[in-house]
Amino acid sequence: MRELLLVGAGGLAREVLAAVRARPGVWAPLGMLDDSAARHGSTVDGVPVLGGSELVHEHPDAAVVVCVANSARPAGRLAVARKLGLPDERWATVVHPAASVPEGASLGPGTVLLAGTVLTTPLRVGAHVLAMPHVLLTHDDEIADGVTFAGRATLAGGVRVGESAYLGQGSMIREGVTIGAEAVIGMGAVVLSDVPAGQVWAGVPAKKLTKGTT
Repeated sequence: MRELLLVGAGGLAREVLAAVRARPGVWAPLGMLDDSAARHGSTVDGVPVLGGSELVHEHPDAAVVVCVANSARPAGRLAVARKLGLPDERWATVVHPAASVPEGASLGPGTVLLAGTVLTTPLRVGAHVLAMPHVLLTHDDEIADGVTFAGRATLAGGVRVGESAYLGQGSMIREGVTIGAEAVIGMGAVVLSDVPAGQVWAGVPAKKLTKGTT
């Protein structure tokens, strides 16, 4: 088993820890790291919060996974990973045993697939991608680094998702659509056309949200 550090000590870290524990004999959780000093010295689901994220450099043999996701800061997880500056071999790729990943699929370093995630064909998924439970990715989809898929987000075929885009819970993306970098798709949205980088879209069918929209 390889020791594992989880960067972040919130709800997502608990979910990733549960996925890690579902594959006994692969990872040995060493601790969580969080830049909020108020969490230091606490215990989360039996794992100690050792200190800030910079402690990854004091444990050079441990694998690391970043457990950060926030629709208000869609590039946050990738920013943390880049700040830490670790080589690819330090990043853990965590796949829950209840995820379905076909032979020939490629998962980038630091990527996490939680329970029920399905890749229907071999795909290349970027680095530090997060797929929460019951995400569906289908044929010819292209997933860049740092993308977040909230629970039950669904891509039809040939969808391209740009770096650090955030797809909300239950969102559905039409075949052939492009989601731009750092775009945010709201919960339950049905996206039928391309979404430019950095925009927030929601609704059925999804449309761009303007300032003041509730």
